[in-house]
Amino acid sequence: MSTAALQARGLSAFRASALARSGWLVHLARGVYMLPGDTLTRDGCLAFLSAQMPSLHVGSKTALAWRGVRQNIAFREHLSLWGDTPRRLPAWFTQRFPSGYQATQLFDDRLPNAFGLQPLPAGDARVLVSVPERAMLELLSDVGKVQSLTETRELVEGLAGLREKVLDELLFHTTRIKVVRMAATLASSMKLPWAALASQHSERIGGGTRWVAVGRSGERLDLRRP
Repeated sequence: MSTAALQARGLSAFRASALARSGWLVHLARGVYMLPGDTLTRDGCLAFLSAQMPSLHVGSKTALAWRGVRQNIAFREHLSLWGDTPRRLPAWFTQRFPSGYQATQLFDDRLPNAFGLQPLPAGDARVLVSVPERAMLELLSDVGKVQSLTETRELVEGLAGLREKVLDELLFHTTRIKVVRMAATLASSMKLPWAALASQHSERIGGGTRWVAVGRSGERLDLRRP
């Protein structure tokens, strides 16, 4: 609960602080409290953070896993969170739920903020999760940073039934050459149904004939223009 939520229930910030000192509330951080004995849930905390960070959503590899596309089951889940504004996730959250957050701008300003973001069918309606098409592009953006090319290829290969209309709209607004080129390269090499679509966008976005980079793991990304 935030201080604002407590104030809406008739508790001033001063009173909330006094209740925390006497053990009736647990102080998590400045302006954030919980009831003693309560257990913080992942989705409940994400919903709370989403109210503070309106652009926050679950993306990339985590979004794919939550939607049933995964290669390896981690011993402890590491959340990939995305947003529009650079922020630091609060320690009370990351200590309980290992997470990474980034504000990488993949799309231009003409794409509606909520495009490709939906809650899970049986999940908390306040927690937005990237649809498979958007999550895949976020995953490609992570290659060379926190994501290996090998696992990315396996995840992309496991994506079935991508909606070309949604992917077309996302690729049209994608501003990062690396992401578009990688989508085209992987789709072509694996003969995926949307390979021609990705190739068209790779041609459209232009750039040099080659895009080369070396990731943190030493993997070399050599993406040629179609």
